[in-house]
Amino acid sequence: MGAVTPITERAHPDSGNLDRQSARSIVSLILREDENALRRLRSNLGAIARGAEAIARAVLDGGRLIYVGAGTSGRIGALDAAEWPPTFGIPAARVRAVLAGGRKAIDRAVEGAEDSAGDGASAMRTARADSGDVVCGITAGGLTPFVLGALRQAGTRGATRILITSNRSSPAEAEIRIPLGTGPEVLAGSTRMKAGIATHAVLQAMSTAAAVLCGRVYGNRMVGMRATNRKLRTRAKGIISEICGISLRRAGALLDRAGGEVTVAIVMESRGGSARAARQILRSEGNLRSALEGA
Repeated sequence: MGAVTPITERAHPDSGNLDRQSARSIVSLILREDENALRRLRSNLGAIARGAEAIARAVLDGGRLIYVGAGTSGRIGALDAAEWPPTFGIPAARVRAVLAGGRKAIDRAVEGAEDSAGDGASAMRTARADSGDVVCGITAGGLTPFVLGALRQAGTRGATRILITSNRSSPAEAEIRIPLGTGPEVLAGSTRMKAGIATHAVLQAMSTAAAVLCGRVYGNRMVGMRATNRKLRTRAKGIISEICGISLRRAGALLDRAGGEVTVAIVMESRGGSARAARQILRSEGNLRSALEGA
């Protein structure tokens, strides 16, 4: 008996005549399938929440989140990793992506890079993934050797492993499994489509929830952000102004004194004192809400 074809490689029953359809019909079918894929994610609510909790614990305890993937899956992981520092102020070294084929695989295909489980294991040894880390393997088809090897190696060092896949029967090893259930693609095998959209949605939900649990959000404001450019400075001043009930001008002056750190500026205004004192309060209290409610 031959190997079972992953569901992501099978032909979709409604797109057999795709090349005979109008642009409107093609787009309509694709969007319908995208909507169905996102709707199915609700069944994974518990697993996604557990993933967020595991990531938050790791980050708060000084560990890391490491995404592992190949091709589209790897690039989606790299995209989410890149958003942590500017959005939540988490140091880049604490959230990283490991791609089959290395960093050059972000913007172009590296043929054959995903085919070695040994390379995946080697990548985890190089990254020194251990019990303080969370390793999130992303493989739409569930069979990518690089990802399977990476997860297996990470497990030998005690890392908490998350698997995101469209293949419920994937042999990948993981403590937390998030089966996307996206089924065959409209364009058979093209997992950049609804599998990619579902993966991106899961990562956004999981990483945002984790950052909230880490105290990087106050209400629905990204107070952990760093004001590193004009747009972010404008946003930061607005956040400080709104939370503290002060003018944008005063908010800007506080932000400068706080070295661009929103939480520090807010504590300086709310509790008085220097930026150094505000940082000490934040370290002691753990997050902005506790710092303000403890005033």
